[in-house]
Amino acid sequence: MNIYKLALINILSILLISCFVGPGKTITPEEQALNIDDPYLWLEEIEEDSALNWVREQNTITLKELEADPRFKQFESEALAIYEAQDKLAYGKIRGDYVYNYWQDEDHVRGIWRRSPLKAYLGNNAKWDVLLDIDKLATEEGENWVYKGATGLPPKYNRFLIQLSRGGKDAVVVREIDISTRTFIEDGFNVPEEKSDVFWINEDMVFVSTDFGPGTMTESGYPASVHLWKRGEDLAASTEIAAVGTEDLGVWGWTQFNSDSKYKIISKSMSFWSHEILLLDAEMNLKSVSLPHDADFQGIWKNRIFAILRSDWQGSLAGSLVALDMDSQRKTDVFVPDLRSSISELNFTSTHLLLTIQEDVVDKIYRGSYLDNSWKLEKLDLPGGGTLSIYSADPLNPDFIYTFTDLITPTTLGYFKDAMTTPKVIRQSPARFDSKNLTLTQEFATSADGTEIPYFLVTPRDMEKDGNNPTLLYGYGGFEVSEKSKYWSKMGKLWMEKGGVFALANIRGGGEYGPRWHQAALKMKRHKSYEDFIAIAEKLIQDKITRPAKLGIMGGSGGGLLVGSIFTMRPDLFNAVVAQVPLLDMMRYHKLLAGASWMGEYGDPDDPVEGAYLKSYSPYQNVFPDKKYPTPLFTTSTKDDRVHPGHARKMVARMMEQGHPVMYFENIEGGHATGANLKQYAMMAGLEFTYLHRMLMNED
Repeated sequence: MNIYKLALINILSILLISCFVGPGKTITPEEQALNIDDPYLWLEEIEEDSALNWVREQNTITLKELEADPRFKQFESEALAIYEAQDKLAYGKIRGDYVYNYWQDEDHVRGIWRRSPLKAYLGNNAKWDVLLDIDKLATEEGENWVYKGATGLPPKYNRFLIQLSRGGKDAVVVREIDISTRTFIEDGFNVPEEKSDVFWINEDMVFVSTDFGPGTMTESGYPASVHLWKRGEDLAASTEIAAVGTEDLGVWGWTQFNSDSKYKIISKSMSFWSHEILLLDAEMNLKSVSLPHDADFQGIWKNRIFAILRSDWQGSLAGSLVALDMDSQRKTDVFVPDLRSSISELNFTSTHLLLTIQEDVVDKIYRGSYLDNSWKLEKLDLPGGGTLSIYSADPLNPDFIYTFTDLITPTTLGYFKDAMTTPKVIRQSPARFDSKNLTLTQEFATSADGTEIPYFLVTPRDMEKDGNNPTLLYGYGGFEVSEKSKYWSKMGKLWMEKGGVFALANIRGGGEYGPRWHQAALKMKRHKSYEDFIAIAEKLIQDKITRPAKLGIMGGSGGGLLVGSIFTMRPDLFNAVVAQVPLLDMMRYHKLLAGASWMGEYGDPDDPVEGAYLKSYSPYQNVFPDKKYPTPLFTTSTKDDRVHPGHARKMVARMMEQGHPVMYFENIEGGHATGANLKQYAMMAGLEFTYLHRMLMNED
């Protein structure tokens, strides 16, 4: 089917359905006023019949179009083979004498949670013991369970708190499991479905943040109250120990178990970037920690409180890691970054502090110790030039597991008996795509204000710079998240191996150069992210790697907002857009699901100044009938309870109304990751890469 015939079908369908508001939908006066400019509010009703009927109709059109392409089955099959591979790495968390692992394959589509003795695992001969079979549990209970994590009680780890999601939502059911019997404890620490957080204090007491009734959840949809819950006690009768206002972000409690002590910690989060950290003593009294509220609290180790500063504080520079002695309150700088470096992550073992530093987005790991009133950092002997991560570190244990990878190098899994020893390679992942003809480089583009913006570039070795190379540019640029050079099996197999050029942007708004890089595109400076991304796109064209007809962009969540905004700003630059679980209506995002929690990142739409700025780039408000756009693909999930599917639905409906060709697919389950199991992930990959090949790989 021709893409413009597809647009005509879309227009007809939207005209039929947009004639009414979904049955049972009550419109408030505020919404009635807004409805003049927004006739698609009814699509925000996530599971109303009218909205879901619209979704199914668009899904049918998109599936018919893309599944008819012979590449779809090939791509879906190749993606599924990667997801279900029996020889993939089994990443493990060391807990006591065992390594715990969550595993999915062809026989375990939903997954199994299992463990192996550490010695066998390190010998690459793991003896796996299945503790929980999610597929079996889902069948027995008639639920679409998705595993979301397990938290064990140290040091014995005989009890765990299991998180299970219906369909992949952020909201979870929490259940206590007894490892010795492999059974859930019927009257244990079990919490019904909610955006809850439950954490061990001891075997007979936990912290619990959940919905305790009216006024106990914030406007962002997170708990406004944290309780101490004793074994055998009714949850409703548990004791509140801390609370925040419903206008705040939320409040949570957890315990840090160290080899020499344990600390009960409360975080009162006023916004995404503002937190008060408190300690709960033995008498159940709370004491505030002397840190600025915008500091990124990292934990407590060796009687010191650690934080990464987001602003200058008491002579220490923003971006620095500081340590605060709990007795003397003396502050010391552990690490002060320069203009090319930032802190990627901090971990603790029982013997060492482990600090991962990124220099121009390339990682190094240092072991740290406190000697002669100062911090000594020594670089570990690990591979360079890519992304390093501490996968498993525990303040109760000197041992830890690390990983190394880059965009074309399969992940290496390694182990340190102690940070002072020589690392041991456990295993390297088999290659999932042919990279022998690929070259990885790091490049820089100059943004509109003169700032140098890094990006990683993967090209064929024999690539001709003739402007004809199909190229995909990926970005995020938000929430201080760094986009690292990691082995993307699916991207490699379905795009790079097949001749596609791939560029990974490190734009402002991310964390590649620490807080300053993030804050440079915060709130009313968001346009800096977009200028950076556009600068990279223009350099790819200027360098004759590609041209607009061969250039596509992709991003998810906040990255969906990125590509959605740039797609409406500069439609002349691109011929393909994949926006995954995107934010798109920036005038209503704070009223939808977790959106209110992001106002510290994007701004307040109800503020006259910030609202006007948001409206200037909000994709939903900036698509117009008299402009020509490339045909985009929007994907989302009905079960996503983080970014509301209404964003993508309404954007597609508006484009269809205006006569623009557009493609849409919404997984009826799957959460923010858009899939509830491996087969769904593979299907989504098949759709997205079939679309990209059609738009960019086909002859003009």
